[in-house]
Amino acid sequence: MIDVAVVGATGYTGVELLRILIQHPEVEIKVVTSRAEAGEAVSAVFPNLRQHLQLDFSEPDIASLSACDLVFFATPNGTAMTMAPELMAKGVKVIDLSADFRIRDAELWSHWYGMEHACKELLSDAVYGLPEVNREKIKKAQLVANPGCYPTAVQLGFIPLLKNQLVDPGSLIADVKSGVSGAGRKAALGTLLCEVSENFKAYAIKGHRHHPEIVQGLNEHSSETVNLTFMPHLVPMIRGIQASLYASLLKSDVDIQALYEDFYRNEPFVDVLETGLSPETRAVNGSNMCHLAVMQPADSNKIVILAAEDNLVKGAAGQAVQNMNLMFDFEETSGLNIVSILP
Repeated sequence: MIDVAVVGATGYTGVELLRILIQHPEVEIKVVTSRAEAGEAVSAVFPNLRQHLQLDFSEPDIASLSACDLVFFATPNGTAMTMAPELMAKGVKVIDLSADFRIRDAELWSHWYGMEHACKELLSDAVYGLPEVNREKIKKAQLVANPGCYPTAVQLGFIPLLKNQLVDPGSLIADVKSGVSGAGRKAALGTLLCEVSENFKAYAIKGHRHHPEIVQGLNEHSSETVNLTFMPHLVPMIRGIQASLYASLLKSDVDIQALYEDFYRNEPFVDVLETGLSPETRAVNGSNMCHLAVMQPADSNKIVILAAEDNLVKGAAGQAVQNMNLMFDFEETSGLNIVSILP
């Protein structure tokens, strides 16, 4: 049994993390912080947690956090990097759900996130928390950078092709759609009901901050430098990501369906669908699963990989718990055998 803290738990990722941790047999939630809600009962802000979590929000305090075995940061970008060094010096393990430690190049990170990085010395120590490719490193890590929601779907879709040198890495396309919860739990004109409902649009057309994270990850599995066109879209649903990934095949004599099935055969949270099936966001809603499908258009050298995940679970909180399980030698699926919600 371990004691954990969740810093910045008033957003959608924070409450999803609490929902999963409450059901985990090896975890006791000791501290839940929020500067804005300090002194307020957690269940008053999130009524779904009534009778499940009897804690009040508190101010983030190093003394109380360092008494825990693990601290999750579900905070805005720029917060974890100011607190992680002191916690780690006290022997605490850290999983950061923000972007503070995802990009190893400090200057590149600053360009995309608009601030100076506060602890560049930890960037090389942070392990990128995509279990399907970094499982052994995660097991030994003290600091895990939990991947972004878009990067999770896109990397899981493209990596088998790149690793086996089956596609041209210089012309990859990721056409990705996300529910509105991906924008966070804040008041903003673009995510109001009347703005989003009955509407569908691309955004971040000049560049999305997840782009360098995705390219960094894909380059680790490619023999040549990756060139990726990444176009995110906002769709009128609360949660879920659907990615349509396009690449040009270099080989025509490979059974790509069989390759994907073999590549992910022992992965508990990646499900390669049978030929002819298409992933649906509703089929992974609330679960830690990523569904993949392989499509090959007739008379074409193109390959299409479809991916669907819940942006708040496999794209955030669920993956963070999966990483926690690896870091503490728990069963990797512990607390995560969640059946998706239908309808």
